[in-house]
Amino acid sequence: MVKYAGPDDTAETAGTAAPEGERFSITRMARLLTVSTSGYYQYIKRRATTVLTPRQHRRADLEVKIVEIHKDSKGTYGSPRVTAELRAHGEVVNKKTVAKIMASIGMEGISPRTFKVKTTVVDPQASFPPDLIERHFDQGRLDAVWLTDVTYLTSGEGEMFLCAIRDGHSRKVLGYSIADHIGAEMVTTAIDRAVAARGGWCRQTILHSDRGGEYTAHLTAAACFRHGLRRSMGATGICWDNSPSESFWSTFKHEEYYRHVFATKSDLVAAVDSWIIFYNTVRRHSAVGMQSPDSYEKSLRAAVT
Repeated sequence: MVKYAGPDDTAETAGTAAPEGERFSITRMARLLTVSTSGYYQYIKRRATTVLTPRQHRRADLEVKIVEIHKDSKGTYGSPRVTAELRAHGEVVNKKTVAKIMASIGMEGISPRTFKVKTTVVDPQASFPPDLIERHFDQGRLDAVWLTDVTYLTSGEGEMFLCAIRDGHSRKVLGYSIADHIGAEMVTTAIDRAVAARGGWCRQTILHSDRGGEYTAHLTAAACFRHGLRRSMGATGICWDNSPSESFWSTFKHEEYYRHVFATKSDLVAAVDSWIIFYNTVRRHSAVGMQSPDSYEKSLRAAVT
C-alpha cells in the first residue's frame, strides 16, 4: 500500500523512490515546478496501480536493448544492423519493429553520402597495368582481390593521407598507413602490412587501385613484384572502377571522421586505429551476412576444417 505524504513530507517518506523527493519536500517541488501537490499524489497513485501488458513489457525491454546496441555502435547503427545484433543475442524481432521503436525515441543510424576529395593525380608518363577485375570486386573467396585507395584527412596540425588495403571478399582491412604527404612509400607500407596479416600467402592476389601516381610509381610496382601481387587499375576518372574503396571511405568519414575535431595528428592517427579495429572486429557489414569481417573470415575457415 502506498503511504501518501503530508505537505512537507519528501517523496521517500511518502513511499516512493523518486530521487528528487529524497532531497526536497513535495510542497517545495510543486511550487518550483508550478504544479499542484494533489496532481503529484494522483500521479503516484496511478503509477502504483498501473499494470503493463505483456506487449508493453516486450516493447520496454526492446527499447532498453536497442538503446544499448546503438550506444555500443558509437551511434552509427540503423535498424538493419540493430536488428542483426538483437537476433545474434537470441531476440526474435523484425526490422520494421526495430525501425518503429527507434523512430519513436528519436534514434537513427548514420547514412553515408557520396563525398570525394580528389587524391588521384595521374602521371602522364606512366604506363598502366590492365583492369584485371572489370568491377568484379568480390570473386567469391579470400585473397582473390585486394582493393586499395588513398583518402585525404586533416587535423589542427595539418593535412594527412590514409591508404588502406581491404580484402574484396570479406571486406576486412588488411593493412593501412597514414602519412603527412601522399606517395608510394605509404602505399608500400600498407602493402607490407597486408601481406604480413595474411602470413605471406598472397601470391597471384590481384591488387586493384586507381591510376594515382602513388600506385604507378616504381616503388609500388617493386613491392607488388616482391610479394607476388598482380597489379590492376581502373580507368582514369571512373569512380565505379574502384567503388568499394569509395564506399569504405564514405563509411569511415561519416561514422568517425566528420563527427570529431582532431587537434593533433596523433589524435587523428589514434582515431583511425580505433575505428579500423572496430570495423574489422565489431561492426556488422551487410555484404557478409551482417557479420563483422573478422567473424565472417572465421566462419569461412571453420567451414573447411
